[in-house]
Amino acid sequence: MSCLVKMPRLFLMMKHKNMRSFASDNNSGVHPLVMDALNRANSDHAVGYGDDPWTEEAVGKIREAFTPDCEVLFVFNGTGSNAVALQLCTRPYNLILCAETAHIYVDECGAPARMTGCQIRPIATPDGKLTPELLRPYLCHFGEQHHSQPGAIYLSQCTELGTIYKPDELRAITELAHAYGMYVHMDGARLANACAALGLTFKELTVDCGIDILSFGGTKNGLMIGESVIIFHPDLKKEARFVRKQSAQLASKLRYLSCQFTAYLKDDLWLKNARHANQMALLLRDGLKELPEVRIKQEVESKQLFLTMPRRVIDKLLQSYFFYFWDEAADEIRLVTSFDTTEEDIRELLATAKSCY
Repeated sequence: MSCLVKMPRLFLMMKHKNMRSFASDNNSGVHPLVMDALNRANSDHAVGYGDDPWTEEAVGKIREAFTPDCEVLFVFNGTGSNAVALQLCTRPYNLILCAETAHIYVDECGAPARMTGCQIRPIATPDGKLTPELLRPYLCHFGEQHHSQPGAIYLSQCTELGTIYKPDELRAITELAHAYGMYVHMDGARLANACAALGLTFKELTVDCGIDILSFGGTKNGLMIGESVIIFHPDLKKEARFVRKQSAQLASKLRYLSCQFTAYLKDDLWLKNARHANQMALLLRDGLKELPEVRIKQEVESKQLFLTMPRRVIDKLLQSYFFYFWDEAADEIRLVTSFDTTEEDIRELLATAKSCY
């Protein structure tokens, strides 16, 4: 299994200050309309912990986008949203199934395992996507007290490899899970990019596909900070607010998290940002494919590119751009575009790469 290779902090500080980044959409800035929303919320006083008009408005916007009866909990970050969601889905004796590239298995320092008490079972996939065929061998030992009981399936949309589940693929997984009395949690850190790529609404790619609970991300698509846990299954709602509080994910000045989602969902800002990032990824892919010895390793379906190229080219690019290795031994790197990536950014990166040949 390959995984993201994070470079030493000191190296990043020395080499990449004030550089344009293709490392992660977390490195991008805040959309001006989101910043405007934060400034508007920063007026006078407001009741804390979510009992404020900004949070009420944001919850209303999210319910319009998904379903009127969903429960919405704003949290600080993606790891927190996954931890809260999975705690609601499981008991400590449960088993959580996920792809071997899953964020909860690779990148969250064991937080979901620690906070749920569950065993997390990774499953090898060719493209980051789970299927019923891959899941079925692990749906066993039900009722046997010596074994962890399969309780939840975790999937990412988009996946950690930039691939996207189609609605029929999601329904096949949720129908299988529900037949075994399990829940399905979707990590939607990049859900907007999947919706933009498929031309579908949030509801069509979650509620209509049988997803039980969702981590709804915005930080990777123009927000400053904050995610939300959206609960669709009625059985998961009762304890949700207590689990959020106990998980240290309840903000006192919650309006600064929630107000961003109102701006995000207004006039389809989320869609404009996601479409742009996806388009920049395709532009970058088309340029890189023309270079000798460059191999695109995964289908570019959203805004992440996985590719191999000669090490001399990688080293040259690292002098000007910040990005991560995916598999350093194989000279495989990951490039990620953002809502604020420009065509000029793409042209300059390609020109730098071409100068090595």
